[in-house]
Amino acid sequence: MNSNIIMYGSAIIAVAVVIYMLIKKMDIKISLFLIGIILILVSTAIGKEIAVKDFVSTGSAWLDPLEVIITQFKQTFTAAGFIILLLGGYTSYMSSIGANEVTVSALTKPISKIKSVYVLVPLVFLLGNALSLVIPSASNLAIILLATLYPILRKAGMSALTTGAVIATSATIVPTPLGSDNVAIAEELAKHSSFAGLTVTDYVFNYHALISIPTLIFIAIVHYFWQKRMDKKANLKSQAGNDHEPVDAGNVAAITGGKLYKTVYAILPIFPIILLLGNYAVQITTGKSIDISVEIATLVSFVLAIVCELIRHKGNKSVLEKTEAFFKGMGGAVPIVALLVAASVFVTGLKSIGLVDELQSAMQSIQGNGLDFILPLILVALTALIVILSGSGTALIFAMVPLIVPLAVAAGISPIAISVPLGLSGNLFRAVSPVAAVILIVAGTVKTDPIALVKRTSVPMIAGVVFMFVLSMIVFL
Repeated sequence: MNSNIIMYGSAIIAVAVVIYMLIKKMDIKISLFLIGIILILVSTAIGKEIAVKDFVSTGSAWLDPLEVIITQFKQTFTAAGFIILLLGGYTSYMSSIGANEVTVSALTKPISKIKSVYVLVPLVFLLGNALSLVIPSASNLAIILLATLYPILRKAGMSALTTGAVIATSATIVPTPLGSDNVAIAEELAKHSSFAGLTVTDYVFNYHALISIPTLIFIAIVHYFWQKRMDKKANLKSQAGNDHEPVDAGNVAAITGGKLYKTVYAILPIFPIILLLGNYAVQITTGKSIDISVEIATLVSFVLAIVCELIRHKGNKSVLEKTEAFFKGMGGAVPIVALLVAASVFVTGLKSIGLVDELQSAMQSIQGNGLDFILPLILVALTALIVILSGSGTALIFAMVPLIVPLAVAAGISPIAISVPLGLSGNLFRAVSPVAAVILIVAGTVKTDPIALVKRTSVPMIAGVVFMFVLSMIVFL
């Protein structure tokens, strides 16, 4: 009885601290490490074993938690962590050679030729999501779109709030094997016997895309009707406005160069995805394929980019010097890997004190009662609460990843029925939070209150979450 009181008490305190830090928008990596260490020490004190497979003790209860951290780092760096580092390096290199800007320019130019204001709403939303393949940060993408598209859309007659709402919701749930959250989820799912050997490409194209693509189309349609209704309600006649301040384009410069340069460099940032999609298409049509992993696709694209740079600059030695950006980008991605490890250590602590076993027992009681949707629904509701309060769409996802498989097994449902709603809802709810960085950036630029902007983003995003959840339950349960 006493051990149960200690277990529940320490678990409640630990989870409350993590939620508090998320809401306060603090960096939670070190806190997750510290809380995980304390929970492991508590588990040792109450006579429970450390919940790490094949764990070899140091011989000291005080040092064992540190050994857990080292073990988790080794496991993560040899799997999901290495992929995330490579993707961080490639994205950084694409920025350093100007390829990202060429891609943005190529995709945004056709928008200026469309005159129908409300037809532009779903088109710009879908375009923004396509661009998030190249620029995964919601905040960075918003800054670029504010610098390039915002003036064009305002001149076309789109109201400031409608323009802001569409830009603020640009980076959501596009299915990409280059997303760090998808990499982490796929790595975790591969631990389930039914998904042994699952790659991030398999996860994204076979499961994620089944839900995310229809959801994106649905949100685009809702955006169209909602923004039109809100403009009408606000008595905005959608006439071209001159009331906005010019947006600082920052690093967005005019793209100069020939058609060959613009074509090749527009393709380079998304070339890893083209390789993966091509291999996937060959596999479906012929049944044969070369085993192209995300790592291979990224490195092939990196080598190709270097060759293109050597040709463009006629072998100048500065080309090789610029490749340093790739390795600096890898270093820049280390905090994401550290967050994954910190979350694993935290969950190891919860497992070690016995909380996860208790949750699994509770989940088993709902099996076969027609209530299989309860666990995913609870997790989506928890995600909604924390993301709206904290403004962070991915921190909670990373923290929850290690729990996906054990909770799904206990509830007797497919882990996919948890991973897809959890991952997608976190990214969708971010644009509903008045404290999210992307909302604050856009609201500041269009000179409006964040709450006024959230009124424009909330209905499309929440409608998207409901649609996504129902579709996920129909497909995966």
